[in-house]
Amino acid sequence: MITNDNKINNEIDSEGFNLKKTISIYVKQWKWFLFSVLIFLFSAYIYLRYTTPEYAAYSKIMITSDSDGSSGAGAFKDLSIFVEKEEAAVEDEIQVIASRSFMQNIVKSLGLNVQYFTRGRIYESELYKSSPITIDFIASDSIISKTSYNFFIDITSETEFNYRVSEDDTPKKIVFGETIPTPFEGMIITPKSNVKKYVGKSIRVKLTPVESVSARLKRKISIEPYSKSSKVLIISITDPVQSKAIEILDFLIEQYNISTLEKKNLKSINTAKLIDERVELIAEDLMSVDSSIVRFKTGNKITDVASEAGLFMSTSAQNEQQLDAAMTQMRLLNSVSESLNDDSFDAIPSNLGAGDPSISALSLKYNELIQRRNTLLEIGAGKKNQTVIQFEQSLNGIKQDLKNSVENSKKSYRIQLNSLENQSNRINSKITAVPGQQSKLRSIERKQGIKESIYLYLLQKREEAIISQTSTSPNLKVIDSAYAIGKPVFPDTKMVYIGAMFLGFLLPFGVIYVSDLLDTRIHNKEDLKRDVNNITILGEIPKIKANKVLVERNDRSILSESFRIIRTNFDYIKRSRKVANYNNVVFVTSTINGEGKSFFSMNMALTLANTNKKVLLIGADIRNPKLLMGLEGKKKDDLAKVGLTEYLVDKSVTTNEAINTYEINGNKVDILLSGKVPPNPAELLMSDRMKPLFDEVSEQYDYVIVDTAPAMLVTDTLLFSQYAGHTIYLTRAGYTEKRILNFAKELHAERKLNGMMLVVNDVKQSNFGYGAQYGYYGAKEKKGFFRKRA
Repeated sequence: MITNDNKINNEIDSEGFNLKKTISIYVKQWKWFLFSVLIFLFSAYIYLRYTTPEYAAYSKIMITSDSDGSSGAGAFKDLSIFVEKEEAAVEDEIQVIASRSFMQNIVKSLGLNVQYFTRGRIYESELYKSSPITIDFIASDSIISKTSYNFFIDITSETEFNYRVSEDDTPKKIVFGETIPTPFEGMIITPKSNVKKYVGKSIRVKLTPVESVSARLKRKISIEPYSKSSKVLIISITDPVQSKAIEILDFLIEQYNISTLEKKNLKSINTAKLIDERVELIAEDLMSVDSSIVRFKTGNKITDVASEAGLFMSTSAQNEQQLDAAMTQMRLLNSVSESLNDDSFDAIPSNLGAGDPSISALSLKYNELIQRRNTLLEIGAGKKNQTVIQFEQSLNGIKQDLKNSVENSKKSYRIQLNSLENQSNRINSKITAVPGQQSKLRSIERKQGIKESIYLYLLQKREEAIISQTSTSPNLKVIDSAYAIGKPVFPDTKMVYIGAMFLGFLLPFGVIYVSDLLDTRIHNKEDLKRDVNNITILGEIPKIKANKVLVERNDRSILSESFRIIRTNFDYIKRSRKVANYNNVVFVTSTINGEGKSFFSMNMALTLANTNKKVLLIGADIRNPKLLMGLEGKKKDDLAKVGLTEYLVDKSVTTNEAINTYEINGNKVDILLSGKVPPNPAELLMSDRMKPLFDEVSEQYDYVIVDTAPAMLVTDTLLFSQYAGHTIYLTRAGYTEKRILNFAKELHAERKLNGMMLVVNDVKQSNFGYGAQYGYYGAKEKKGFFRKRA
């Protein structure tokens, strides 16, 4: 239950998060926010002014497939084993375009490893394709491509220039065309037609290893699909020189074009080579058959063939045709089997009429994996690359499956051949009546017809493969040639300024937030109220200037008004409490030294005296006397030579001798000074003369203010605290730690100090109570800059 003596400011602060109060913490520091934002904006301005702008170039291409039959595989599109879908995987093509070999070709072809710069007022500008000089290196290109070198050329005339390796070196005069010694075998510099424009200017030449430039170029080039499943690629690059960025993109597309054409032509060449081998074999067989006919007709003197065999001969012809077709397939299967026994990974014909779907599917997959493996090797992956090894393992597995399928197919054809041969034997036995010469001739002619049809078919396909080499189309279609945007894309002025403003606000916000988070001190009445909620808080004393530390009579300053508020609250508490003895005796103490006890005691005494009350101020902190505030201007003779120490030591000293009246700022106050510092202050304060002293002064005065020692540091205050009717406990804003307030709470809980009340001293006006927001009644209102302008 709440008693009458703590009705003021005794409610527990049950409010939750207070947004307005939280914001006010930062609003009070608006000057730091403004200063920080201005600093960051100025830094952003300097950054933008001295940063070389970069421009973006873009190009758009579409990846096409090989389904149009432009490659060598189109020669066999009417055979089931060669019907394959060669749609380029977009991701693979992106890797090809951005490959290390492509980047190095660009650097070497465009000479990007040799750069020329001219210094302007703010930053250097690259002279791309507009350099006034040409450099011829004596060393080989392989050496120059690995060289890192930097030097300066000051063009003094159209025939001479000054040469420096570093800016601080002494210039060396050299004539154009003269050999200049360098760590890489020397070089010769010759002028161009525009050298006259650069007379008097300095040019910096920078040589960078091709490997480094190509790696940097690869990081700068961006290749992204237009959408997730699109074959359209958007290629972009940023560079300080627009024309350079455009030329790099154009050259990159050209390089990719040439690469795809070479790859397709290689496929056509391999196809034509395979057909040539088959044509030679068939031609040999055909020549053998032709020779047999000639020999047979010559030996048997046969000039005409009669159709005496009839139906048997027709049946025999069909059987022989099937038999030859089966044997041809057996030869093809044997050829494929020989190719599979080779350890190399070369493309194989998928089918030349075998008609086995398993062999067709495996051959298609085998050729696809070979193409993907070769693509990886072309983009720089070594044979020890994990992906290449995985491809080779898959190829070996498919090759084994192909071998098994081919062997199974060969077994099937052997059975078929045996069947056809048996059938042929049966038919031949039925036509034994036919003259042997005619039967043999017909057999040879049938073989000749079969061989001729196969021979003509292969010749036709060979011509198609050769023609495809001249009509090969590239793997891409250029949708948009390289173009540049006129304005710089880096640095982004808008985003830089927005980022600067954000950081300008973030830095002080973070500092204030962390400071507030780590702050363990009280700063005003609200902080004290949150930590100590069961002790009455009389009020706050503002932080004041050092030259005005004491209140004056009829003073209307903030300091005087704060003490008047404390006086009013104290009188209310005093009337509500029932104190039998020493009701007008007020002890002033604190937890530690430096919290403003003596300052408060003197000003409280002056404030009470301002109401025409009779007030006595006692300096009871005899260890560290500080009650000379306001008495500095007094002569030594006017100051009492007898104080509390002398009174307690010498029983002959009376209170009238120890107490003296002083006029301070128009107020008369009786003061009992501390006196000399004794060697035994604690024992002295336990003197039996203390009780008569307080009995006497409590009867003679309206108020007795006692300035005591800090309660936590020494026991002096607690030794005679029974003579206090009320105790005012001082805390100091920005000084008193919240953790040491536990000591004050213990004193109050254990009732070691009578009528304990709290006061917050030295509060900044920005943290001061209600007066800081609304001002004091009757005080002249101070207008800010913007309110004055309104």
